[in-house]
Amino acid sequence: MAAAAKPIPEGFRTVTPHLVVRGASDAIEFYKKAFGAEEIMRMPGPDGKSIMHSEIKIGDSMLMIVDEMPHMEHCVSPQKLNGTSIAIALYVPDADALYQRAIDAGAKATMPPMDAFWGDRYSKVTDPFGHEWEICTHKEDLTPEEIGKRAQEWMANMGRGTCGA
Repeated sequence: MAAAAKPIPEGFRTVTPHLVVRGASDAIEFYKKAFGAEEIMRMPGPDGKSIMHSEIKIGDSMLMIVDEMPHMEHCVSPQKLNGTSIAIALYVPDADALYQRAIDAGAKATMPPMDAFWGDRYSKVTDPFGHEWEICTHKEDLTPEEIGKRAQEWMANMGRGTCGA
């Protein structure tokens, strides 16, 4: 008799992003180059070319990737949608270095690194497949009150060229 399965598979967290991309094989290679991803598994689709399911690991987190399936209404890539409605936050020891690595690998810079009012070193890139990544390094532990005060100051200066704390 097989042992009972764990409700959360080994190596996974409670929440696991599942990205739909146009060109999943290329996306996996990009994530390896840009973010140091490790490919865990890949399941080809019936045509032998597309990816029906894959798993990669970035740091201590798993990410699932699948090719878009135009015949399935809800399995479309950001290119099909002409944008994305989510951003993936990636916490790393050196946000500036990973930001540059991602740019060098082909990501589009959408927000250069800055010291954000909530205590993170923070930047954004869009990968070549249309997904937005927030690259962060936590620098300060702040109370909700401190964050609120800094947020008010930041919003008051938004038109004056400041981007963070």
